Amino acid sequence: MSQPRQNHLFYQARSPLPIVERAEGIRIWDSEGRSYIDGCSGAVISNIGYGNPRIPEVIAEQSKKAFFVYRTQFENQPAIDLAAALVAHSAPHLNRVYFVSGGSEAVESAMKLCRQYFFNKGEGSRIHFISREPSYHGSTLGALALTSYAPLEIPFRPMIRVYPKIPAPYCYRCRYGLRYPSCGLRCAWALEETLRLHGPENVAAFVAEPVGGASTGAVVPPDDYFEVIQGICRKYGILLILDEVMTGFGRTGKLFAYEHWGIEADIVALSKGMAAGYYPLGAVMTRSDIVEELLDKGGFSHGHTYAGNPMACAVGLEVLRIITGERLPENAAAMGGVLKEGLDVLSRKYEVIGDVRGKGLLLAVELVRDRTRREAFPPERNVHLALTEAAFAEGLIIYPRRCIGGLYGDHVLVAPPLIVGRDDCREILDRLDRAFIRLCRNIEKA
Repeated sequence: MSQPRQNHLFYQARSPLPIVERAEGIRIWDSEGRSYIDGCSGAVISNIGYGNPRIPEVIAEQSKKAFFVYRTQFENQPAIDLAAALVAHSAPHLNRVYFVSGGSEAVESAMKLCRQYFFNKGEGSRIHFISREPSYHGSTLGALALTSYAPLEIPFRPMIRVYPKIPAPYCYRCRYGLRYPSCGLRCAWALEETLRLHGPENVAAFVAEPVGGASTGAVVPPDDYFEVIQGICRKYGILLILDEVMTGFGRTGKLFAYEHWGIEADIVALSKGMAAGYYPLGAVMTRSDIVEELLDKGGFSHGHTYAGNPMACAVGLEVLRIITGERLPENAAAMGGVLKEGLDVLSRKYEVIGDVRGKGLLLAVELVRDRTRREAFPPERNVHLALTEAAFAEGLIIYPRRCIGGLYGDHVLVAPPLIVGRDDCREILDRLDRAFIRLCRNIEKA
């Protein structure tokens, strides 16, 4: 009998994983022939689903022309066309585009763009960025400095700048013990307090996701939250950077999540659904005056080898055409409503569900030991992982995280591809229902 081949890969854990054989639509098959419904779009990236036949056609066509050219030597038509399409579909003031290969690169590029803009203007004291806790903005050192998710930070804290943080608009676990709207949006006004503490002249930007991602579990801010935030940014002359890496390209029911509240961000970071897992791609969008300030004095002191890669941009352009042409943001809004309603039904069935929240097809379920007191499970119980394993046993993939600074509290994201239909939603809910039965049995035994 042949011995299994040694796996030389390493990522985060020793646990063996199934080997993927193929993927199509919202389903993945492993090498043993077992199928799974992808209820979280991988890492909330596969917005158009798997195996879309239009993408290989685009790759084949572009491969006849050029896989790669370097951005300082040639422009390429796919990059020019994708930039034009992004501008056409974005807020009118976001009319310049800088391409990268992923989300962390996009966030770091946004930070450096902001910093150099102020440096060139003679405001070199603006070195601080304010973000929120909890939050996640990337795993590279600059983006990690904005992140507030302890397990990812702790080993690297001596290596990164400590930036100020304000509480996220996490109403289920309000840092101040208040309730909206009587709270007066204290979490938003904390930005002004923090600016005054550190000196507005020392702060470059405030960075936030429009809808919380993995770190908070799809936290949706109150409708007037960003009105306050934007007013404070303008009052003190700092830029507003939106991290739309997870929320962009239809995920929340609009092409971009900032559309829900009419936010006029100065810089927007994009990735994930931009190429929907078919190619590494990300971007930064910003205003012309910010770019011109840099170009007037020598250009942007930053760059990546694969910036504006023609193959990536050709794929990204076709993904954008699919998302807009097939009205996937509208489907995300409609199917998100179906899933949210079903999750609410499950919450009435299982006391372990403390909160159901989210927007479009970015939804989350927070798990609690005591619903009345909103008491989290002890961290050693790893209930978020237990539910994920139970769902996996039922052929459903969901996305587990901790919601209280990454140290404790349990939630899972439910965020299937934007092509999901009503029957798919019912099947996801049925499998999740069975997963909760498994979880509750294990909790009773413990």
